[in-house]
Amino acid sequence: MTASDVLLDELAGDAVPAARLRGWADAGRAELRRAGLLRGAAQLGTVLWAGGLSWGAERGLSAPHNGPASAVLPPVLLIAGGVALRAVLLAAGDVAAAHGARTVRETLRGRLVETALPAYGPVSAEADDAAVIQAVDGEVDELTDWLTDYLPARISMLLGSGLVLAAIAARSWFVALLVLAATPLLPANLKVIGLGTQTAVRAQLTAIRGHRARLLDHLRGLPTLVGLGAHDRAADELARNDREVAGRTEKVLRIAFLSTAWVELLITGTLAVVATYCGLVLLDYLSLPVVPAHMSLSAALFVLVLVPAYFAPARELAAGYHARARASAAAGLLGPVLDAGREVTAVPAAPRRATAPPGLHLVMVTGHHQQRRTAALEGLELRLAPGRCLVVTGPSGAGKSTLLAVAAGLYTPRGGRAFHVLDGRPVPASPSRVAWVGQPAHLLPGTLRENLLLARPTANDDDLLDAIAALGFEDLLAALPQGLDTPLGERGSGLSSGQSQRLALVRALLQDAPLLCLDEPTAHLDPEAERRVLSALRTLARDRTVLLATHSPALLTLADQVVRLDHGRTR
Repeated sequence: MTASDVLLDELAGDAVPAARLRGWADAGRAELRRAGLLRGAAQLGTVLWAGGLSWGAERGLSAPHNGPASAVLPPVLLIAGGVALRAVLLAAGDVAAAHGARTVRETLRGRLVETALPAYGPVSAEADDAAVIQAVDGEVDELTDWLTDYLPARISMLLGSGLVLAAIAARSWFVALLVLAATPLLPANLKVIGLGTQTAVRAQLTAIRGHRARLLDHLRGLPTLVGLGAHDRAADELARNDREVAGRTEKVLRIAFLSTAWVELLITGTLAVVATYCGLVLLDYLSLPVVPAHMSLSAALFVLVLVPAYFAPARELAAGYHARARASAAAGLLGPVLDAGREVTAVPAAPRRATAPPGLHLVMVTGHHQQRRTAALEGLELRLAPGRCLVVTGPSGAGKSTLLAVAAGLYTPRGGRAFHVLDGRPVPASPSRVAWVGQPAHLLPGTLRENLLLARPTANDDDLLDAIAALGFEDLLAALPQGLDTPLGERGSGLSSGQSQRLALVRALLQDAPLLCLDEPTAHLDPEAERRVLSALRTLARDRTVLLATHSPALLTLADQVVRLDHGRTR
């Protein structure tokens, strides 16, 4: 493939990320536009202090022995006013840009979290935990400079450079023509530079995402790696990945420095041409047709000060163009993650308690393990009547957890459909009708009360105590000196496995959902704790449809219907 082919491919592929970026920026468009207008208007302050400088020089030179201090006082005040006006407008523009960028980032992060944790629909089968984490934690931040620098710079360049150009033209139309002639060179060069930057940044971000995913996998499997004696080999592999990321980062920085140097070279060359013209005119060395041959010292100083100011927005746009290339590369990675969530059809939230528990109907469901790509379910057909308890058994890896996730509406199968049957009418499975209890129980840092209120934020202490008593767990609070105010650490540290599991069941009762999904609720519990949980499950199962995945023979006594899975198929 030739260099021209690569360039054409980049030009064609640039349209999709650009369209995504424009759509994402709409959330903060008003603030970003305001930032551009304020920064552009700040150039008026530059014109004022440049005018004060040239005026002061003219007055100071014309009256060297006749009160020069009083002669330059008005120009000094004009300079001070211009500097103050510029500072105030720039500060206001920075605040507006930061606010607009924060709005866009928060909106995007919200959409990404909804993709990973759908409230009313299943997560896509293509969803990747590492990709979502990298998108939320790193790739959204890659849009910051594009939002705060590039988007406002496009407006500030038109307004600010227009004001400066008009001021230059008022003193020397020929200098204005010179700087105007140099202006088209910048966008053309920036486009070519930006294409190379976007390619390099996309490769860098892809390498970072892969490196983080591998690091996460190694951390998850660290005990296994140590047990097998493979930790040194894993460390060497991570070191190689780290060096690859470092090399790609160096390439991105090298392109950024070279692009900045090229822009500065163009601006410096234009300023040199203008300075040469002004010097020749002031020395009366220039005599060309049409070209003005006379200029005052005040006018020369004024235009020389304003020429760099004219290109200042272009310089900011150049820096922002590099940020745009980074944002486009990030958009190419963020887009598929967001698109995975867009495939989900939102289902209206169910009321807290349906008049009757739903039935369940799975139609030719085919799925994969959520952490692996191997088949978990193959053409599974299943019906469960409302208010009944289905117990799913089978060896580890048979697909029990995947079956529960599909039935709960938490996971989109690769093939087939999952329905909840309400009043005889099948509707798409939705997690809004489901209370989920897994093993281990997921408890967050905070108090015991705060963890219970996750299920029903409006509950008061009496409601919490009633739910605990309904399941026969009064001794749980008695064993904790601070009761509901007992602090819990990461993953519920401070409680035993049995206590954590009982709290998870209390949350399920508080949630009062009509469909209850239990994934190995008694795994790793001693016989006494299992007996207590089994008793609580009998209470929870009343007036609910229950799906229970378990290895425990004791829990089979709850079953109205038993399904045994083996490699994703019923037997």
